[in-house]
Amino acid sequence: MNYLDTIDWGRLPDVLTFNRESPMIFSSGLFLFCALFFLPMYMILRRTTTLRIIFVALFSLFFYYESSGEYVLILLFSATMDYLIGRAMEATDDPSRRKYLVWTSILVNLSLLSYFKYFYFLLDLLQMALASMGLSSPLDVPLEARDYFIPAGISFYTFQTLSYTVDIYRGEIRPLRRWIDYLFYLSFFPQLVAGPIVRAKDFIPQIHRRPQLLKAEYGEALALIISGLIKKAIIGDFIGANLVDQVFAEPSRFTGLENLFAVYGYAMQIYCDFSGYSDMAIGIALLLGFRFNINFDSPYQSGNITEFWRRWHISLSTWLRDYLYIPLGGNRKGKVRTYVNLIITMLLGGLWHGAALRFVLWGAIHGVALALHKLYLSIFDYFGWRRKNPLRIQRFIGQVITFHLVCFAWIFFRADTMDTATTVITQITDHFTPEVFLQFIDGYRNVLILLVIGYLLHFTSHRQEQRFRSWITERSFLVQAGVFLVVIFALLQIRSADAQPFIYFNF
Repeated sequence: MNYLDTIDWGRLPDVLTFNRESPMIFSSGLFLFCALFFLPMYMILRRTTTLRIIFVALFSLFFYYESSGEYVLILLFSATMDYLIGRAMEATDDPSRRKYLVWTSILVNLSLLSYFKYFYFLLDLLQMALASMGLSSPLDVPLEARDYFIPAGISFYTFQTLSYTVDIYRGEIRPLRRWIDYLFYLSFFPQLVAGPIVRAKDFIPQIHRRPQLLKAEYGEALALIISGLIKKAIIGDFIGANLVDQVFAEPSRFTGLENLFAVYGYAMQIYCDFSGYSDMAIGIALLLGFRFNINFDSPYQSGNITEFWRRWHISLSTWLRDYLYIPLGGNRKGKVRTYVNLIITMLLGGLWHGAALRFVLWGAIHGVALALHKLYLSIFDYFGWRRKNPLRIQRFIGQVITFHLVCFAWIFFRADTMDTATTVITQITDHFTPEVFLQFIDGYRNVLILLVIGYLLHFTSHRQEQRFRSWITERSFLVQAGVFLVVIFALLQIRSADAQPFIYFNF
């Protein structure tokens, strides 16, 4: 059977039109379909720098249009504004004018981000404040009339473009000469909608380099893409759909045991979502000749909360450190100010993730934990109790405590409301009912198998990923293609009992 003959090509214009219900992501059929045309053309143009840059920029804009529709214009606006601001800063030596320009970039970009992510959040706070005074809000918008759509990746590319203008202001980089080069950097599709946040000083030197893909790099890229698909589209999505979403939708209907495993499941799901997408982004970028830094480094192996944030979403945590924590004063203004700076940074980091008080609470938990860990270290240093290399049992205890602290904070991150979060906690503490454990295993067998596999892979990831990468690199092209197709087939079987060819997903 020739699957291509069965596709209704007349629907192609509809497929290539933005659909909120089916945005383009790496694990979608439409992306793989488009990649069949993109990659050969990219290889043809790899020796002609300008045409290659224009081609990739146009494909990136199309990719973003398929993710966010007309909001691609916001991306174009940001790219144009910050390109011009960067050139204007280079053209003047006047410190006050340079400061005015960089603040213009900061305020405009943050205003756009705030409007799309925080308008209704701030409106709700205003209405709550007015209601507490017995007043009504003239801006009250009925819940059913609200449009909550947020342009995909606006948080990521806003941070990226801010790092560009701030780094120019600090004298760490020079602005790009051509607008198309800056558009290429800001819109580069592998990292556009879900990170990692790529710094201009890391990316710009690679723009005009002729793409070269050695056999070892090809094997590394393919291994990253496959591992990302397994994490995101097989493990994470399956656990989320078959356990986490069900429990968090109505936690009071489930026992405390089920709620607890839903929390453990969400810890793995969110890691697989973020890390898996980052792996695919890094792998696809490597196929195109661009190397990104690692973004997740087995974070649940961390022995303390500080180490966790050195391993979790590294591009975000380092951005918050360099552009928020250090400008606030970092650890240069005394211990108390250090603790305050950590808490403020994490509060704003929580708000960056979402416009709700529960995200702020999530950030507060991490901020306070980071401050307490700093205090703990200073006390142990003062009395000389701190060991350079902690005992294994100490590290193991630290890992258990850190993991469960992170899981506790994930409850507020995942829950749709504060009531849901408190219900999950109440069910775990007051209605645990361990006697249903065997029934739970029987009812959620497939979910638990994937959950165990996910955690085993996570806690052995350094060793196993290196072995897998080496194994992929040493195989022939046919074997590599076969492994990739097996992963796609497994994805189809999990996503649909009546599995169809992958490209049917959007046709």
